[in-house]
Amino acid sequence: MLNLSPYLVASPFVNTGKRATRDTHVRLRKEIEACRACPRLVRWRETVARERKAAYRNETYWGKPIAGFGDDAARVVVLGLAPGAHGANRTGRVFTGDRSGDWLFRAMHKAGLANTAASRSRKDGLELRDAWVTVAVRCAPPDNKPLPLEKKKCSGFLDRELAMLPNMRVVVCLGSFAYVAACEFFGVSPRPKFAHGAEVHVPAGTTADDSRGAVTLVCSYHPSQQNTFTGRLTERMLDDVFARATSLAKG
Repeated sequence: MLNLSPYLVASPFVNTGKRATRDTHVRLRKEIEACRACPRLVRWRETVARERKAAYRNETYWGKPIAGFGDDAARVVVLGLAPGAHGANRTGRVFTGDRSGDWLFRAMHKAGLANTAASRSRKDGLELRDAWVTVAVRCAPPDNKPLPLEKKKCSGFLDRELAMLPNMRVVVCLGSFAYVAACEFFGVSPRPKFAHGAEVHVPAGTTADDSRGAVTLVCSYHPSQQNTFTGRLTERMLDDVFARATSLAKG
């Protein structure tokens, strides 16, 4: 694990030191869901929702941006890239309704962070314990590749969402895109190389608000089919990441 005191610069992180109210989360969620700032992403998400995948042709797609969800007292935050075209863009909840979500919530359930191992719909009864799950970009992008400007436009939502989680102690970064977004939020510069299992320790008192505690970024390959089908990411590897994340959060 790297101690990054020499890597840190100013960050926009603002922590009130108090648990954010649910009303505050609701207001942010409504802002996210109403966003139309990126024309390319708006066209794509709505086209996918209109044309639908054959397997889901009788379903009504969400087709809007996606906010994070979970326990607002969470110590463990899970950060992904963007909604899946036929997962979250269909169901309306991040990492829900696709194979990536199957892998993620199975691992979180084993780690005691979720009450069930499956995530099928917004009404399936899934609850997170001490965990929050979110994404760096809020709309499903073509080929899962947001443009730099699209990422930049979305970054304000992530900044505000993370700042509403004052108990955050660990951020599990699913993939290099999420890792870069986390490093930008915490002001980590220069940025250590991404690697599965890598840890980056962000000391307390390195931002404008000295009341924030230390945070550890824990890196994992993204549980996409590209990684899980090829064996680049195994179930055991993902389980180990979450076992480590929960251990750090309790420490």
